[in-house]
Amino acid sequence: MTDFKANLQGIIAMCAAMAGIILNDACVKTVSESGLPTGEIIFVRGLIAFSFITVLALRFGLRSDFPRLFDRRIGWRTLGEVAGTAFYLTALFQMAIGPVTAILQALPLMITAGAAIFLREKVGLHRWAAVLVGFAGVLIIMRPGLEGFDATGLLVVISMLFIALRDLVTRTLPAIVSSYSITWCAALGVCLLGFAMLPLEDWTMPTGYQFGMMVVASIFLLIGYFGSIAAMRIGEISAVSPFRYTIVVWALLLGYFIWGEVPDLPTLIGTAIIVAMGVYTVFRERRTARRAMRAVSHPAAPGPISE
Repeated sequence: MTDFKANLQGIIAMCAAMAGIILNDACVKTVSESGLPTGEIIFVRGLIAFSFITVLALRFGLRSDFPRLFDRRIGWRTLGEVAGTAFYLTALFQMAIGPVTAILQALPLMITAGAAIFLREKVGLHRWAAVLVGFAGVLIIMRPGLEGFDATGLLVVISMLFIALRDLVTRTLPAIVSSYSITWCAALGVCLLGFAMLPLEDWTMPTGYQFGMMVVASIFLLIGYFGSIAAMRIGEISAVSPFRYTIVVWALLLGYFIWGEVPDLPTLIGTAIIVAMGVYTVFRERRTARRAMRAVSHPAAPGPISE
């Protein structure tokens, strides 16, 4: 398969994955607005998704992986997944879908910073500058201290911290453990989170519409997850990764057509900054990786490999 064809297929898969993720968000946000409590939504949707993932995980090695799932690192990853989900959905149910999604797009920048601080990865001045400018974009959207400030946006930032923990720990996991098995642990953790929240809420029997929406949300969530995996395996990272940000376009369109949300100028400016810095970071990381490969192949080649 030519690089062009592989990259094109990867880009299509990534765009479909991002559409799946945001459509999942739209479904659960709609169910929340229909009166179902947050914990119940997390539990029911989580139980449905867990059932789907269990079937796939059993097919792709869960039984052989099971003893390895007690690794402390998988526990930390699951914690990141569970807490990140809780804070994100709490924010999503209270804020417009566009700004929530836009703020979350600073996640790759946070992971870059976390990898430098905790994993001792080399990050040069260019990428540190991109991280700082990207977080300036987050502040423009949130507008702390100004009239338009929504403190709920802080929940999205906290969610990013936990999701960054999840992704950073994932980098340290042994390759022998199947992605399906790791996802099974995360799905189980999210399901148990919803179950633990049930005693704090008044259980409301879901209507056929509400239950159907959560089934659809679970399917979209799986499309998002496995589409992302397929995209990264088919195409080159530098070609495919920037298309993660198509989720912002989907979010703005859904926000407008479903909820009548029209983003204001600061939100659009902040979103553009975050996306631009994220794409810039992808290309800098790709360039650094290529220089590192050249340095290994040609030890005498000049120039730094950290950017």
